[in-house]
Amino acid sequence: MNQTKMGAQEVQELKNIVIIGTGLMGSGIAQVAVEKGFRVTVVGRNSEKLAQCKAKIKSGVSRSGKKKFPEMEAQNEYVDSCLDNLNLVEKYDDANLEEADLVIEAVVENLKVKQKLLSEIENKISESCIVATNTSSFLLEDVSDKFSRKSHFAGLHFFNPVPAMKLVEVIEGSQTTEIVYKTLLSFCKQLGKTPVKSKDTPGFIVNRLLIPYLLESMRMAERKDASVEDIDVAMKLGTGHPMGPFELLDYIGLDTMKFIVDGWHQRFPDDPRFVPCETLDTLVQEGKLGRKTGQGFHTYNV
Repeated sequence: MNQTKMGAQEVQELKNIVIIGTGLMGSGIAQVAVEKGFRVTVVGRNSEKLAQCKAKIKSGVSRSGKKKFPEMEAQNEYVDSCLDNLNLVEKYDDANLEEADLVIEAVVENLKVKQKLLSEIENKISESCIVATNTSSFLLEDVSDKFSRKSHFAGLHFFNPVPAMKLVEVIEGSQTTEIVYKTLLSFCKQLGKTPVKSKDTPGFIVNRLLIPYLLESMRMAERKDASVEDIDVAMKLGTGHPMGPFELLDYIGLDTMKFIVDGWHQRFPDDPRFVPCETLDTLVQEGKLGRKTGQGFHTYNV
């Protein structure tokens, strides 16, 4: 891996990116990376998941092509050139991990799965390879518990949908070197994103502020200080938020919210900001998970 200059600061040159995970985040990160000319290998669990991932990437790239070029021929050439940068494999051994400049872990939000993944790839990557996790709720300290090369480990928290969302939280681990951190900030800018810096704190910036706000919104409704509907209207019109807290909870998924809250409460049992909410627990137990089930704090047509 070469080093290039970014002002007075040297950064590592990234060319070969390996993304592990074929879901919305993995495919979204892959799409924006191939569109910027990076060589990307996506590692998936099976051929079906990889086919779905490729279809999502092709669809996204096609939409970009239509915005960039009025002529059909130019659109097709753009799609082909982007997909030429994409490789999809089922096994680590086929991913050329030893040639990877950056590996991005974007698998299911399960701590043990992430820890196992890092332990499996550690001896397959080069000494200069940077490894980043896309976790949204776990501390880097916990994700990298069994990963010894912590100097080359950091967080890259993209937001969904990745192609549309401009923000990336770049999280610095306790042992992340300055050159690794600067390299990831530069990488985000190359993708056309706006990076923000964060230390390794629960929820980083966005979720650290968002989750307590959503919990307090539910507690406010439980205390009958105001109704769900009025709280939503107040936060939209009073603060300019595009969605009220309960609309946002339903959009995120109440099961996802409960997973995050329970995990933080278990990790930090004495922190009053992360205490679980009875209303949330009840709705999840009843299978009312928000938009995806048609019922949460509000009712939806599905």
